[in-house]
Amino acid sequence: MTPPEAPDSTAGTTPPAVSSCPAPTLSVLRKRADFLAAARARRQATGGMVVQARRRPVGHPATGIRVGFTCSKKVGNAVTRNRAKRRLRAVAQALLPELGQPGWDYVLIGRREDTVARPFDALLGDLRYAMKKLHADRRKPS
Repeated sequence: MTPPEAPDSTAGTTPPAVSSCPAPTLSVLRKRADFLAAARARRQATGGMVVQARRRPVGHPATGIRVGFTCSKKVGNAVTRNRAKRRLRAVAQALLPELGQPGWDYVLIGRREDTVARPFDALLGDLRYAMKKLHADRRKPS
């Protein structure tokens, strides 16, 4: 059996759209120390997740946005925890390049039953709300 002919790769293709200003790069937190440092920093709870945010210290490179994802066993079995983390990853990829600030680490934590069952638009709204609160000026007006 021979495979069907591949379509002509040059016919009707257009170059991909290129943005004039590049979006900040997202990299994933992998080390436990980074998660522990974020746990000691600012946090904002919403209906579908908890977001922890931390500005990296002066010695660390301030380029790009780093993000981590976690769900405890309280969220459910392995299938449910992985589904929750996939949803958190999708939300982060959609919003953090525009709402996140370079030089910051963010950790998104799934909540029991809420992260998996919540509509995706509501999760997007939760992250928008959390980012607005986390980056709001916390000084009291005098």
